[in-house]
Amino acid sequence: MRTVTTGEFDGGSVFIDGDWKPLSEAKISLFDWGFTRSDATYDVVSAWHGAFFRIDDHLDRFFASLEKMRMTIPHSRAEVRTILHGCVKAAGLRDAYVAMVCTRGVPPPGSRDPRLATNRFYAYALPFVWIAPPDKQKAGIDLHVSRRLRIAPESVDPTIKNYHWIDLVLSLFDAYDRGADTSCVVDAQGHIAEGPGFNVFMVKDGVVRTPERGVLEGISRRTVIELCGALSIPLSVAPIPAADLASADEVFLSSTGGGVLPIARIDGRPLGGALPGPVTRRLQDAYWALHDEPRHRDPVAY
Repeated sequence: MRTVTTGEFDGGSVFIDGDWKPLSEAKISLFDWGFTRSDATYDVVSAWHGAFFRIDDHLDRFFASLEKMRMTIPHSRAEVRTILHGCVKAAGLRDAYVAMVCTRGVPPPGSRDPRLATNRFYAYALPFVWIAPPDKQKAGIDLHVSRRLRIAPESVDPTIKNYHWIDLVLSLFDAYDRGADTSCVVDAQGHIAEGPGFNVFMVKDGVVRTPERGVLEGISRRTVIELCGALSIPLSVAPIPAADLASADEVFLSSTGGGVLPIARIDGRPLGGALPGPVTRRLQDAYWALHDEPRHRDPVAY
């Protein structure tokens, strides 16, 4: 692979067909099963103030997802790291949303055998994407708890980051129809699952709670769980009935797209108290402080 020039594709860059290119060349075949069947896996890592955050954890999950999906890519783990760095450097970004994607690809004409498809690898970097930007967080995020059911983990393994999002997308429309900002869905037992691109946490009587199954095991979720231990904050990883969320003292989301994001209202009902709540604030501050720790930073060589 060649050495990219800093900022040669101002504002964004894609790695496709073995080289870094402008975003205008980010294309996928109409016949790729990643498009026609959502047969793909991906991961998203952030770069913040010129350094990747927890990139090794994201690479671990991506390569584990490839194995579970029976996919292979023509790049080693070290090469994927180089590719991701190259995307950020070529885009000239300091704060970035960086994705790595593998699709099933296109099988031979007339074949419906996924084993015969050549898997396709892509990567790209965009300006940092927030689930809810800081100004919206200050104003207050209104979360709608949709009654749509998340795809059962027995059907699609949620630990594989995937594009099976129709339930989540339709739940967003449910939220918008009610004037809310975003949404989460429930499982068949009526327990809180997750939202489009984030995990859900609640705080009750000083205890942080988050669902234990049927959700993506997010890297930001893992970070919050680890921070609870480091800060001696009681934690429960167990089913959360939707009614419990409605009576929470605090609710927050975790996502690569913003870290710890406080919720002000559940279905229009204020949670009360200052925003963010005291536990959410501690975790939010600690989350961003981790970005300065060398063990979690992988600086980009601009």
